[in-house]
Amino acid sequence: MLGTELARPAAREAAAERFAVPAPAPREYIASDTSGLEAAVPAASTGRDLRLDLFRGLALWFIFLNHIPNNVVNWITTRNFGFSDATEIFVFISGYTAAMVYGRQMETSGVLVTSARIWRRSWQLYVAFIFLFVVYLAEISYVIGRFSNPLYAEEMGALQFLSEPDVALVQALLLKFRPANMDVLPLYIVLLAGFPPVLWALRRWPDVTLAASFAVYVGAGLFGWNLPAYPDDKMWFFNPYAWQFLFVFGGWCGIGGSDRLTRLVHSRLVVGIAALYLLVSLAVVVSWWWHPLDGLVPEAVGRLIYPISKTDLAPVRLMHFLALAVVVVRLVPENLAILRSPILRPMILCGQHSLEIFCFGVFLSFAAHFVLNEIVGTVFMQLALSLAGITLMVALSALLSWYSRVERGLAARKNL
Repeated sequence: MLGTELARPAAREAAAERFAVPAPAPREYIASDTSGLEAAVPAASTGRDLRLDLFRGLALWFIFLNHIPNNVVNWITTRNFGFSDATEIFVFISGYTAAMVYGRQMETSGVLVTSARIWRRSWQLYVAFIFLFVVYLAEISYVIGRFSNPLYAEEMGALQFLSEPDVALVQALLLKFRPANMDVLPLYIVLLAGFPPVLWALRRWPDVTLAASFAVYVGAGLFGWNLPAYPDDKMWFFNPYAWQFLFVFGGWCGIGGSDRLTRLVHSRLVVGIAALYLLVSLAVVVSWWWHPLDGLVPEAVGRLIYPISKTDLAPVRLMHFLALAVVVVRLVPENLAILRSPILRPMILCGQHSLEIFCFGVFLSFAAHFVLNEIVGTVFMQLALSLAGITLMVALSALLSWYSRVERGLAARKNL
């Protein structure tokens, strides 16, 4: 049947890199250059909104698990239960916090100084990408040589590097060559580097700027706009022309748009529609891998929604993210007591150091993949490696938090 035939490619696409569930970005954060993919520290006069750190930490755990093929534990992650994944969440929160943080700085420090700070942050992310690229390729190359298994080169997207390393390295510096599991960093680097003029426009004409961003998103889908990648027959996996809309929408919310949406988001009717959409999405996605539901999607509907492109941020993915955000905002209030529970502390710690934990997780995921392939791949080993990886990520985040406290203490004593 057409529904089944179209669902299978979508299922394979759904098996690509996934993230986690959404969390609303906090309103009281100030910029920092050292903590995470969208670095932030709490403002002195307010409490930290732990929801952002919690869901970002959960996303990092899910990324790690999903990047380990043939791992039974990754069945608990959200990629199996809806159209969107945490990529949408990450990009939205990044735009939200960037607009909120740098928007205030633009008011006090001016456009040029704030733009320089944004570009400095973008440069730091670029350096992190290059460092991860070198270490990751070294890890892959060592395993290929040590165990004489060239299949890893094709599976991990490293074939071009091994065949022409000089060209591949230059293309990596241009953000055109990326091994498997590294696509999100270049996307964020590009979005942040182009953010200063967008932020300037958002502060003056927010609705017009959002409409222009949406027009670019529609144009990307209709006319196939994208950036070239390496090798030459490839394009960017996350199309910046499409994904910029979610980033700009996050920025629009971060400078006050979310206040205008408060009544809409808390409407029982809107929450009900969002919940219904999530249930329909769940049923469709489950039908991709559970045979009794084969053919659940009518052929006419299948022609409209398939393929559900992650590259171009398909409309059904975008709507799924919005529905999930509405439900999460309603179910997880900022003052929820469990957010300060010691049980959630490890996840929150990881979310507070997301750049370092993301890079570490990419490295650990390939190491676990190698162990399962070359040594033993039992269910027990899958569980053990998954738990060990998450434990190491928590340990690193705890170490980074301790070091940050020490540095802040030293800086405070110097200012006395």
